[in-house]
Amino acid sequence: MIQLYRVTKSYEGVPALREVTFSVEKGEFVFVTGPSGAGKTTLLKILFCAEHADEGQIIIQGLNTFRLSPSSIPYLRRNMGFVFQDYKLLSHKTVFENIALALKVVGAPYGEIERRAYQVLKKVGMDSKMRLTPPKLSGGEQQRVAVARALVNEPLVLLADEPTGNLDPQSGQDVFRLFRDINMKGTTVVVATHDWETVRKMQRRIITMERGKVTDDGRQAGKKAQNMEHKA
Repeated sequence: MIQLYRVTKSYEGVPALREVTFSVEKGEFVFVTGPSGAGKTTLLKILFCAEHADEGQIIIQGLNTFRLSPSSIPYLRRNMGFVFQDYKLLSHKTVFENIALALKVVGAPYGEIERRAYQVLKKVGMDSKMRLTPPKLSGGEQQRVAVARALVNEPLVLLADEPTGNLDPQSGQDVFRLFRDINMKGTTVVVATHDWETVRKMQRRIITMERGKVTDDGRQAGKKAQNMEHKA
């Protein structure tokens, strides 16, 4: 599903990623952890094609991102969802309108927009507040809406960058439960986070980064945890 080989990225001569190599299988749930400045956010931006690597190879869903033209990137993103730490919701639009916009961008007809927006908001428990604007919601509620927006196009891959960084512990756990449920239905999930307590509780594969390098892949531990869950 996702393959990186010796991916390197620098900003004004300062390395952000140093020969990063790992792969993520279809349907896998992976945490990317490490201290501030480890390269987690840069890594996710490159996977989402919001940034371009300087060197290396990146294959996502069989496509080499180095060979994609700028006009092809939106088509790749149609199968990807991204959850930001700061939500990035439009404050002057309602919850429903924020979700609907993601569907309008891909040209969905209005009837389908209405149906899918309601369904995904119900999935994250926000259907009763879909006529409210984001400023009237708590931080946890806004993040639920952000998750809904990332899921409404039914992506094959979900990326999340510090999605619980601005939330209280309970709201953070609720968001991670949503990710777990999404993953159990087949979506590949990659989450960058410093929330070690939740990471340990969920027992998924952990890729550890430090100063732009992968210091621990965690592949075997992740496979063992997911195999045990599927057998349960």
